[in-house]
Amino acid sequence: MRAEIGQQLTLKMLRDRSDAARAAAAAIAENDRNADLALRITASQFRDIRPKAASEIVNLEDASKLLGHTNKKITQKVYRRVREVVKPTR
Repeated sequence: MRAEIGQQLTLKMLRDRSDAARAAAAAIAENDRNADLALRITASQFRDIRPKAASEIVNLEDASKLLGHTNKKITQKVYRRVREVVKPTR
């Protein structure tokens, strides 16, 4: 069911939209014959968004502000999933 303009967005509405977007993205990957990507898309969960957002922002302080943390250590320990960036071997 679509939300009317000005209607409060509920958790169920957000979840339904997330599920629909994930299914559409997985279908596109399948049509492109990329089964591995489709599987990873299907395996993703709504709760993966916060760590992804925190990891995409290079500056830890900015990531902490985005997530509403007053202590950057929380953001670093719990949400950041940034690994060492290495150059290709070839």
